[in-house]
Amino acid sequence: MPAVTADTLTLPRIVDPTAAGAVIRPVHRIIDAPSGHEGEGFPVRRAFAGVPDSELDPFIHMDQMGEVNYAPYEPRGTDWHPHRGFETVTYIIDGTFLHQDSHGGGGSISNGATQWMTAGRGILHIETPPESLVITGGLFHGLQLWVNLPASMKMSEPRYQNLEPEDVVLATTHDAGALLRIIAGDIDGYQGPGGTHTPITVAHLTIEAGHEVRLPWNPSYNALAYTLSGSGTVGAEGVPMHTGRLAVFASGDALQFTASPHESIDLYLLGGQPIREPVAKYGPFVMNTRAELQQAFEDFQAGRLGVVPAHGLRPYRR
Repeated sequence: MPAVTADTLTLPRIVDPTAAGAVIRPVHRIIDAPSGHEGEGFPVRRAFAGVPDSELDPFIHMDQMGEVNYAPYEPRGTDWHPHRGFETVTYIIDGTFLHQDSHGGGGSISNGATQWMTAGRGILHIETPPESLVITGGLFHGLQLWVNLPASMKMSEPRYQNLEPEDVVLATTHDAGALLRIIAGDIDGYQGPGGTHTPITVAHLTIEAGHEVRLPWNPSYNALAYTLSGSGTVGAEGVPMHTGRLAVFASGDALQFTASPHESIDLYLLGGQPIREPVAKYGPFVMNTRAELQQAFEDFQAGRLGVVPAHGLRPYRR
């Protein structure tokens, strides 16, 4: 799992927050993500399945894409489709995805890069593997997160951010036994590059075998940790974690993680300020009411969410 790597001995260190009396958050809920398929048929784990919306707020949905080693002509993505009312955050750990949208955003994301698309009032986009990956096959692994927008921003102008691997802010723990990649938000004063409409923190944490990590966490945010690979425990109570398992934490101002004595663990950490508004969601739209969902479908059918560019990107098929 390459993503972004670094020599932790050279990185700034985050002080153990419990030294100043911080309270470790207990684990409130554990979920093992069921498997499914998305888009044109690529395998995913539904990371938030079974978690009440109130515990996820401001997050809506998250898929772990892979980890899968495709044979030639197996890679799949999604064709053009609409969104309204939220933001998509796509983090690619291994492999490459191409993106294009009807608002002019687009590019290639791979190996530690993140694309941040604000759908706002409406957008069409496509995410698909490049021809080279389709032909040869190869390793692919990533995540797509949906972040809700408050009612006051659901009809905002669409926006696209391309965060390259070198943009990610890196830090380590007091013993240099872990690598923290901060994609958005703040951890102990270290600010990630992602520009967010909803106050959130997103980070990828790798803990070496046998090491323990304690991180400060905004007490007004919720806290989620999803296991990308490896094994270990979370919380002071030592709840076991393995690939595909999500931990939802109760209140407190610090998080604790421990890697297994025999292998490292990779975790995707999420937290945000709850919006606490009604959520109406169906397919590619996330609004506040059913009437707004119906309007989104009508606007899409009428072409008001955008049009596919004349020479727009298309999935590669032989």
